[in-house]
Amino acid sequence: MDNNCIFCKIANGEIPSSTLYEDDMFRVILDLSPATKGHALIIPKGHMANIFEMDEATAEKIFVLTARIAKAMKEALNCDGLNIVQNNGEIAGQTVFHFHMHIIPRYEGDHQNIHWVPGTSEAAEREAVAEQIRIALNK
Repeated sequence: MDNNCIFCKIANGEIPSSTLYEDDMFRVILDLSPATKGHALIIPKGHMANIFEMDEATAEKIFVLTARIAKAMKEALNCDGLNIVQNNGEIAGQTVFHFHMHIIPRYEGDHQNIHWVPGTSEAAEREAVAEQIRIALNK
């Protein structure tokens, strides 16, 4: 735990929150500034700034929990869909440097807009990038 991290304090119960779920590894809370009704955050209790610091066992467990929370939201809130958002690094929009996963229920007419402008790429460029990533995966 990082004593200077607000999400460490929330995840470990030092700061009150509207908690949806808690176990020994995670706390799931409603976001104080929700994009839509039911917008939740999954916060690990152990401090890690981003996904680059996360071990595979934690990553596995967080996605299982994400699916569980998403299904409960669908049933409880009757949302039309949902976004799962996770930002890593300031350039990617991360503002709190403690890993967290947003689960954002979506409703027809909610006026939220999570999108990017599709680009283009050539086959040779895609293959070169794929090779760079494959090399890194096999280290």
